[in-house]
Amino acid sequence: MAMTAVARETVFALRRQIAKIEGTLPERLQAPAAAALDGGSDLTIVRRGLAAALPDTFLPIGVERLDAALSGGLPKAALTEIHGLETRDAGAVAGFALSLVSLILNQAQGLPILWIGTSEIFHEAGFPYARGLHAGFGIEPGQLLFSEAPRLVDALWVAEEAARMTALAAVILEIRGNPQRLDLTATRRLHARAQAAGRPVFLLRQAAEPEPTAAPVRLIAVSAPAVPRATVAGPLASSIGHPAFTISIGKSRTALPGQFTLEWNPDERRFDERRGDERRGEGSEWAENPVPVVSLSGDRKDPAAAAGEILAFPAVGSSVAISPTTRDQPPPGQRAAHLGPRRAG
Repeated sequence: MAMTAVARETVFALRRQIAKIEGTLPERLQAPAAAALDGGSDLTIVRRGLAAALPDTFLPIGVERLDAALSGGLPKAALTEIHGLETRDAGAVAGFALSLVSLILNQAQGLPILWIGTSEIFHEAGFPYARGLHAGFGIEPGQLLFSEAPRLVDALWVAEEAARMTALAAVILEIRGNPQRLDLTATRRLHARAQAAGRPVFLLRQAAEPEPTAAPVRLIAVSAPAVPRATVAGPLASSIGHPAFTISIGKSRTALPGQFTLEWNPDERRFDERRGDERRGEGSEWAENPVPVVSLSGDRKDPAAAAGEILAFPAVGSSVAISPTTRDQPPPGQRAAHLGPRRAG
């Protein structure tokens, strides 16, 4: 029996080393007999290029293909980057982060979440809506705490102190652009403290370019078009379905780049993947919406005629006749009030 246990441990160690060297996809290997006798888990996930880790080390997103690409999901005790390519993607980035927080709260009931950001980012992107937190993500408004810092150095300090606290379910740090202070050293400190506390730290980066950080995973989130709401009788015409995100794997130590379209189900608090034409109408094109985007004018049936030729204003004192298409323009030297210079301060 002793020889069998030793041989089993040797084979397990060799298989793990081979998986690390070859960079194979995630697989489940039989744990050593000693671990099973000690009451440990009988399954171990081998992540490509990394040492073996237990299944509860990861946060499954709930989409089979994405979880498989990430070798089991996002690491729970780590720094994870979520990027928005442009400022207008701030809502999609925040919504996706809140969806992940909702999944975390299923396992950490009652613990609050701390959202840290600079005054610049909160003024630019705004704050989450309290009623929407509960209706869309099951997060009570009192569970989400905000820390608005006047400077980036202050936001980083708060994030580092919060990352070591086990009294928080997660920490969110939202930063705009590529500030010099958010370098590899700063992200290493955040990642190390998240590992020590066993809690996730999400780094939301708005309108930022990819750069080296200590985060094992970087995801790029943009909004995806919503599809009609699904019913028993089929898609409901002129309706808006669940919020959707296009998630791209920008960096991962265990996965190749990939792109996925996810829908967040606010009722069941889970993600669904939208693939191919499964939610499309008849034919290969999206079902047309019969409702006009902009209603017609109330005092006439037809839209206004196309504008005529645009001519420059004649110089002051010029005798050039004004075209009929510019007859309603203000006289030279006068400007509309809304075209005045913007006041600063």
